[in-house]
Amino acid sequence: SMERAAALAMRYGVTLAAHPSYPDREHFGRRSIPMLPDELRRTVAAQCSALRRVSPQPIRHAKAHGALYHDLARDPTLTAAFLAGVSEGLEVPPPDLVILGSPKLVVGEATLLREGFADRGYDAFGHLLPRGAPGALLLDPMEAAAQARRLDASGHFDVLCVHGDTPNAVAVARAVRLALGLP
Repeated sequence: SMERAAALAMRYGVTLAAHPSYPDREHFGRRSIPMLPDELRRTVAAQCSALRRVSPQPIRHAKAHGALYHDLARDPTLTAAFLAGVSEGLEVPPPDLVILGSPKLVVGEATLLREGFADRGYDAFGHLLPRGAPGALLLDPMEAAAQARRLDASGHFDVLCVHGDTPNAVAVARAVRLALGLP
């Protein structure tokens, strides 16, 4: 799958990014796994290295996946291990790394692109709703487009995400792009 993604990125002129997670294929990385920082660094480095080896382009961007994404925002020790693993696996020093993540994430010398989610619901405190909660997934393209406009106007985010595995993802992404005036 990594080879196919890398080839498609090259074909369409898209920048490739690493998307490492906890080693949890069964649950698609969506559950937290207690790991020592060095264990996390090694697993992230291995995932990033595997992508780097099949990519015809250098990779400088990374975004934690699933439960790891949320755990990093709460635990600076895990964040440091994640950053070390990404840097090691991609063979990119921290000042040249670009990390997509929660606006609360602290990434040291790396560049943080603060990420919002057009296709996910937020609670009154600005936290993502758990996937199983009512309103957690925004499946209506117009509802996601309206959320994208709100998030963009807030000034709190640099990038917006639409999950590819969300039902109706293509229609949602098209509506979001149109709402933001993108081609």
